[in-house]
Amino acid sequence: MSSKPVLPGATLGILGSGQLGRMFAIAAKRLGYNVHVFSPDQNSPAGQVSDHETTADYLDQEQVVAFAKKVDVVSYEFENIPTDTVQWIAEHTPVRPGVKALETAQHRAVEKTFVQSVGVPVTPFKSMNELGDINDDDSNLFPAIMKTVRDGYDGKGQTTVETLADVESAWNRLGQKNVILEKRVEFVDEQSVIGVRGQDGSFVSYGPFLNDHENHILSTSVVGPHPPEELKSKADEIAKSIMDALDYVGVLCIEFFRTQDNQLLVNELAPRPHNSGHITIDSHVTCQFEQQVRSICGLPLGDPTCLRPAAMANLLGDLWANGEPNWANALSDGKVKLHLYGKSVAKVGRKMGHLNVLADSPEEAVQKAIGARAALRDVNQG
Repeated sequence: MSSKPVLPGATLGILGSGQLGRMFAIAAKRLGYNVHVFSPDQNSPAGQVSDHETTADYLDQEQVVAFAKKVDVVSYEFENIPTDTVQWIAEHTPVRPGVKALETAQHRAVEKTFVQSVGVPVTPFKSMNELGDINDDDSNLFPAIMKTVRDGYDGKGQTTVETLADVESAWNRLGQKNVILEKRVEFVDEQSVIGVRGQDGSFVSYGPFLNDHENHILSTSVVGPHPPEELKSKADEIAKSIMDALDYVGVLCIEFFRTQDNQLLVNELAPRPHNSGHITIDSHVTCQFEQQVRSICGLPLGDPTCLRPAAMANLLGDLWANGEPNWANALSDGKVKLHLYGKSVAKVGRKMGHLNVLADSPEEAVQKAIGARAALRDVNQG
């Protein structure tokens, strides 16, 4: 497959049509590209801002191949795309990142084993395909979290397991699927770093971002222009080693637990832009979505410099419970930036948008982001 740069005016394909695809499309359009979205959904967040939208099942080979022939390079916005789909496309047009990254990130046990193979520490775990796979010899894993090896996100497909005696009930709760049992580690905080790797092996990164979760869903992320040098260096080294081993082209997020002794344990890989990186749209020279476009098209990577301390606060469907949120109230501070995803139905726990806030310090930014989000609940009855 040709490695010539894909220049503005070409058509970029994106598999998946949610908010990450939407923000990718906006960045691509700004750079002068056409965008063609493929997903099973109609009137999707990404489709609303794209030039073309194919609505079909990912396993409809005829439609997938027809899509592949109409675009110049393809990326994806979430990791649960069938690998068959990617392989069908790759016979006709480049897919970046490639199928190896997708296969690795789709299976928790494969992902953790791979990360270990490149010399990067992960949380202690054990694969479990039947009840007998866990026994008294594994007592050091408890308390633990049991996670399905596929399709888990935002707390779905996982449950806590306090002791060996609780394993059977947890296994039944998750539908007796293949799982991993992962030790619940004591950590100081949860962080993420977003790496970008070009076709020529060039590498830049964002973060680390400090992340706070509520009910297993990311609530806020915060970043400053000057993270601790040792921590950033360590996170970058891990990101680059993983991306090099995968021969990765594109944007990859690595989620970490930071321990009391300042070690970084890899929790999860996301082979795409990430929720924590939404901050970069307003606070960095080049945002993560523009980097996704640049990297898959073979263009030079952009400057990832953080210009101001900033924070991101997710907006979930819960905010619509009593009516339309009070947008004017939240935006009364001119440093608050609103990003909505074009979703017509608000559901509890559904990501509907986010707020980005710039400030003089990371602490001030996250306080303002939380305050602006709270202000949305003051429903305007007028």
